Amino acid sequence: MTRKVKSVRVPRELESLNLSALIRECEAYLRDIESATLLKAQGNKEAAEALLRTRHHDLGRKVGKMVWTARVEFHKRQEAEAGVP
Repeated sequence: MTRKVKSVRVPRELESLNLSALIRECEAYLRDIESATLLKAQGNKEAAEALLRTRHHDLGRKVGKMVWTARVEFHKRQEAEAGVP
């Protein structure tokens, strides 16, 4: 699987978002879904559900932090261009 992002449209606020890191996080999440499927198939349903809940929360936190960081950088650049101290 190639990791290079060729083209995507994003709002100007998110232009500094690291899309490669975002894709890597999604890939890791998909691997954990596969692991949870195997756990469930082996009869360990509770462990599979716990893994998915934990990983889902972790993915949301990481993606949220990436978006927040990109927005902060955008507003800092805007203030610097406008000459606001």
